[in-house]
Amino acid sequence: MILIGQYDSPFVRRVGIALSLYGIAFEHRPWSSFGNADELRAYNPLTRVPTLVLDDGLALTDSHIILDYLDSLVSDEEALFPRYEPERHRALRIAALATGLGDKAVSLFYEKRLHGEVSAVWVDRCRRQIEETLGVLEASRAQSQSEYWFSQRIGHADIAVAAVLRFLKDVHSDLVATSRYPHLYAHAEKLEALPVFQTISQPFIPPA
Repeated sequence: MILIGQYDSPFVRRVGIALSLYGIAFEHRPWSSFGNADELRAYNPLTRVPTLVLDDGLALTDSHIILDYLDSLVSDEEALFPRYEPERHRALRIAALATGLGDKAVSLFYEKRLHGEVSAVWVDRCRRQIEETLGVLEASRAQSQSEYWFSQRIGHADIAVAAVLRFLKDVHSDLVATSRYPHLYAHAEKLEALPVFQTISQPFIPPA
């Protein structure tokens, strides 16, 4: 398999971490959707990352779809999303909130970088969406009594939250007060100390 995309993207990073935890061999091509658009377009007409090229040449895009495929390759005990309800939809909800927050953080970055005149309305909207989502995630993590979000072992929800919080810190360091979300950031800090998080990692590189 070939994973395309830079690890400063939380969406690429969550896939790289999952591949590593599953012990699935892959080649990493750290292509930018801007600087390597022509190369990427050959695999994905949307020129988006992550893109995962399977052994048969089929290319998957969107981190959730990619992780759904990877989960199909492992046993129920190994899968990082629960197989059965109600645990499954609860974990999916947290992961979706995290990746949605990541989408807003990306949107806010491009609003400030690509537009000559930044929309204050859009910036305030994104900020509010980010802060309110952080509040929901903080409350959920505070209620959890297990080592990881839903059990004693790491799951996709944990990975998504940590990867997005790292991106938020790197790209919008002055946007939110981390002290308002102590359980959330303590959880992310614990995950960032894990070897796989340190290996599948990259400082943020703004697109040229």
